[in-house]
Amino acid sequence: MPVSGEKHMSYFRVNEKCNGCLACVQNCPADALDSTDVGDHRTLRHNMARCARCGNCWRVCPEDAIEFQHLLENKWDEIASLTLALCSVCGEILYTTRFGETVSVKLDRTIKPLCPRHRESVASLARAHFFPGGKRPKEVQR
Repeated sequence: MPVSGEKHMSYFRVNEKCNGCLACVQNCPADALDSTDVGDHRTLRHNMARCARCGNCWRVCPEDAIEFQHLLENKWDEIASLTLALCSVCGEILYTTRFGETVSVKLDRTIKPLCPRHRESVASLARAHFFPGGKRPKEVQR
């Protein structure tokens, strides 16, 4: 099950004032901005890994189309939304279902969604069932 909706984070945003003049692309010292013209359409792209975060693109933009204000809003950006696995007995939150799937694959077995308290109860019931009276089988000496 994929992460619900891709979330994008960017150092800056480009608003509707952008007229595609390429001042930002031509003046980026880190080559973090690029443009592609296909048919009658121009696409501008930003590569965060290359970005020097110098703000030069913002300074040279004649249209004030590049915005950094959102970086100062002191808010959280949602970057992922995942389904939680709950204890099948009490409903306590355990982990994400994707994490459970990852662990199951790595261990090559299905993991029962049980919180520590109920996992211990199940283990106790199993011990009581297989070893009545609390007696465990004697070890075989070699």
